[in-house]
Amino acid sequence: MTPIRLTVAALLLLSACGGNPFISDTSTGGGDTGGGTTDTGGITTDGGLPPGTASPTAATGIKRSEPAGKDKTNGDSGNGYVKNVTYNSAADTFKVDNLGFDGNNVFARATPVSSLGPYAVYEGKPSQPDSVTGTPISQFQHRAIYGVSNDATGKAKVQFAIVRTGAYVDYGFGGFLYSRSGGVTLPKEGVGAGDSENPDYRGQAHFEGKVAGLRDFKARGGLEYTTADMRVDIDFDDFNDGNAVKGYVENRKIFDTNGNDITQDVLDALTVKAGDVTQTELPTIVFTVGPGVMNDNGEIVGLLGSNYYDSSGSLKALDSGKYYALVSGAGADQQVVGVFVVEADDPRYTGVKVRETGGFILDRSVP
Repeated sequence: MTPIRLTVAALLLLSACGGNPFISDTSTGGGDTGGGTTDTGGITTDGGLPPGTASPTAATGIKRSEPAGKDKTNGDSGNGYVKNVTYNSAADTFKVDNLGFDGNNVFARATPVSSLGPYAVYEGKPSQPDSVTGTPISQFQHRAIYGVSNDATGKAKVQFAIVRTGAYVDYGFGGFLYSRSGGVTLPKEGVGAGDSENPDYRGQAHFEGKVAGLRDFKARGGLEYTTADMRVDIDFDDFNDGNAVKGYVENRKIFDTNGNDITQDVLDALTVKAGDVTQTELPTIVFTVGPGVMNDNGEIVGLLGSNYYDSSGSLKALDSGKYYALVSGAGADQQVVGVFVVEADDPRYTGVKVRETGGFILDRSVP
């Protein structure tokens, strides 16, 4: 197995960022609500917008967090427990609230995998002393991934954070957050790209970048890391209800927490599941294209999933889930930040489900 190459890129991204990047600033449209907002403004995807900024506009910053969920068997699913995180640039630590047995809530840079591409990885302490006797108390396995893009002054423009644990029989307690600090300028009718046939054409946009994620499990413990490439296209002219958004998560890789590339182990198991149809790469995760996924505030919520062919030539579903994103900025400086969550049957085991939570920051591509 080949160890993943570690980079210092995330250190460079994080060095200028301090304080709490996810606490809402009411001067830029902040204010949280635990139950999300009913004003989806063109988003008709099941569930609507996740919890966060109560009165978002195109001109303001927006923060969102993972929706809370209910498990049919155990009641509380553990989703959405992470609402606020704090990055300390001087110490390069990440403070995470509302998780049991995560040390003293302060995550240090993880080892041996400290970064996944341009994004930083953090871990909770393995042990915490009894506050009176000093007796060591073992802690649960937690990992966090943090991505941020700063402006020229060092202020975070967009960012995401994902926190998961591998210590529960079910998926366990965790969450994700994503936000933008400023507004967005989307093209309006009559002021887009335009052409001789349709002067009111609003235009389209292409974004691309990297993904880093965490995989946790139902019916087994442990965590795994993921990386991928991602591209997203937006058609601002159609659909009339919510624009059209298509996207692809490809070149997917899986690593254990020691940084070993275990992608082939998963492919070998998927080959067997497919009836000995050799799988040479993990299936690309593809957005479901349709109306009602985007509003005028630059928020996007939709469905996505992946498929593979078995020995009978039938198309079989592997991953399925949702993506959540924000468009930020204007023109060529626009970015898309967000998180996707997909679930699948893990082909390596019987009766085990795997959940992949991936975060991304995509730039408007310049050829």
